[in-house]
Amino acid sequence: MNQTIAYQGVKGAYSEQACKHAYPHMTPLACDTFQEAMWLVEQGDADIAMIPLENSTAGRVEEIYRLIPKMALHVIGEHFEPVIHCLLGIKGAKIEDLKHIASHPQALAQCHNHIMELGLKAEAKLDTAGAAKELNTFNDKQRSAIASKLAAEIYNLEILKEHFEDIQGNTTRFFILSQKKYVPIFNNDKSYITSLIFQVRDIPSALYKALGGFATNGVNLLKIESYMGTSSLEGSQFHVDIDGHIESRALRLALEELAFFAEDVRVLGTYETHRLRKVVS
Repeated sequence: MNQTIAYQGVKGAYSEQACKHAYPHMTPLACDTFQEAMWLVEQGDADIAMIPLENSTAGRVEEIYRLIPKMALHVIGEHFEPVIHCLLGIKGAKIEDLKHIASHPQALAQCHNHIMELGLKAEAKLDTAGAAKELNTFNDKQRSAIASKLAAEIYNLEILKEHFEDIQGNTTRFFILSQKKYVPIFNNDKSYITSLIFQVRDIPSALYKALGGFATNGVNLLKIESYMGTSSLEGSQFHVDIDGHIESRALRLALEELAFFAEDVRVLGTYETHRLRKVVS
């Protein structure tokens, strides 16, 4: 049976490229929104979803942090996808022909210096692959787009310059989401991450006390993000990525202490660290 992986964007998006690299045997399903991609997995219409969580240049994806507390899915893995921006034109176009360039605002910002060097007029679009797709409809050698190599292949465009980004090493971290819970068997020779969310209790120094258990048990926090996760403004929710497996003794003790000072503690998942994590960090 053919397995499917849902992502947000049109064909040729960086998310689809990430799907193909991480799960080449699965069929990518394009969705209009992050919520639709996650909903397809919740309903059983897709096996897993590839959802971007943060980017090394642009920071966190705000919408995802609002959706995570509401979802009924489990995090079963992470994926790091290097973002290589390509300057695309129609077949036969040359860089000296160009006058206009279109892409997502973040991609335009990440290629700003090169755009200025070429003296191109930038136009913001909803996404990178959409800009590439639209380029075909103009059939104009003066127009270009910033998108992935995959988008160039799909829409039959010329790659005028690969690595068009100003700073190389730009990487996006994705969550792999599944309807089914999967926790890898604890192996001391492997590295794991446990992701969870919680809301602190309304008491003095609540966050300090909530995190104290990790310090006293020698547990390393890889990341902590705060955001308003409820309908009121009374308390913040926190997303934490922890260096460790949920079955390790140190982490179990730390979570026991966390429960005294936090509420609505929810473990999103435990999974192996991606091979590119140390390279990016």
